[in-house]
Amino acid sequence: MRMVNRTFDEMTPGDGAELRRLITADDLYVFAAASGNYNPMHLSDTDLDQDGTVERVAPGMFVASLISAVLGTRLPGPGTLYRRQVLDFHARAHAGEELICAVRVVEKLADGTVRLETTVRRVADDALILSGEAIVAAPTEKFDQSDLEMPGLIVQRHRHFEALLDRARPLPALPTAVVCPDEANSLGGALLAMRESLIVPILVGHAAAIHKAAADMCADLTGIEVIDVPGSDSDAAAMACALVHEGRAGAVMKGHLHTDDLLKPMLDKALGLRMGRRFTHVFVMDVPGQAEPLFVTDAAINIAPDLATKVDIVQNAIDLALALGIDPRVGVLSAVETVNPAIQSSIDAALLSKMADRGQITGGQVEGPLAMDNAVDMAAARTKGLKGGVAGRANILVVPGIDAGNMLAKQLAFISHAEGAGLVLGAKVPVILNSRSDSAMSRLASCAVAALHHAAGQGK
Repeated sequence: MRMVNRTFDEMTPGDGAELRRLITADDLYVFAAASGNYNPMHLSDTDLDQDGTVERVAPGMFVASLISAVLGTRLPGPGTLYRRQVLDFHARAHAGEELICAVRVVEKLADGTVRLETTVRRVADDALILSGEAIVAAPTEKFDQSDLEMPGLIVQRHRHFEALLDRARPLPALPTAVVCPDEANSLGGALLAMRESLIVPILVGHAAAIHKAAADMCADLTGIEVIDVPGSDSDAAAMACALVHEGRAGAVMKGHLHTDDLLKPMLDKALGLRMGRRFTHVFVMDVPGQAEPLFVTDAAINIAPDLATKVDIVQNAIDLALALGIDPRVGVLSAVETVNPAIQSSIDAALLSKMADRGQITGGQVEGPLAMDNAVDMAAARTKGLKGGVAGRANILVVPGIDAGNMLAKQLAFISHAEGAGLVLGAKVPVILNSRSDSAMSRLASCAVAALHHAAGQGK
């Protein structure tokens, strides 16, 4: 970034400068963190004054800070110091609006200061948001530098999951068999999703243990069906399969049991939930700073998938992305972005890409092999000379095996502060697969993803 100033001697009355700024919701969170002003009117999507309109009002001093940005970077530019600022607020700016911030030199004073007129207007209707006057100490030394760098900031909020929840809430609540919800996390997640109108839980397992967990949480199970299965955890999972076959459940949700015990009855050829494809797992990750959700598959079920299994992994992920209204761009990962006969994952990736070209995989773009960097970063893709619609823009990452997938998903969660929704696909109904460490948002998002997937299937 190049920055050039205008010294006191170089300025004349009438000189002006401006910048445009689109206000984002993340801007308001950053300002709140820096200033300590956590007024919900500036941050939340609630209607605090009950006028029927969500506020998301930009704080007045945030808008005023944009004037400081023009003074400090454009006119006079680097070296400028405030002496005085007068502000008059005429209207409110909101997240999602673009502003023009302008300054104009009115007078140069004998003491080396400069008086400037300052305004902020909304682009859409030219409404005056702010007016005023600034007096600044102007720079006396010339500044012209091109190698300025600023560290980036990432707001750790999960707007993609919030958007999925908004899309899922108007749908009919999905009847869901919750298997062995006999401790606080699993039962609490199901009840939370019920309160959000995402699911209608049917609690399946040891009834006494379920009621005890509810009592320990001071939770009321009135009106919620509890099916007592006195046998093993696998017996409870088998009952969930039966509920699906009876048409009473449109999804299955993991409670307090091992994943193997949950899935084993589902794989039974006669009484399970097989539908022709292999069961595969998809993490839908809301990664702060990313423009859209990022899918990671398979990180939980298929340990060392062969090519045929990877076909189902890719197709299931594409189908899920389409159900969520996302354009699927599948990057099949390997250690390198070229085919190496010594690296089986690179060969499989190339074959999957060609299979998509020939219509054996449908619904999305598939490219591979891609290394992680040039799958998700456009600059890295360009450096390697990679073209096409996926390189640098992949939103579905197909990993070589479960170890790589598990590491990638946990790296995103614990280092990049992502939240992950987990779903098993390939069964007759979506299977919500949560872990005990999942946050409330992860559990809600998993239910929202299941509801949207189910609704898309009903529409076919």
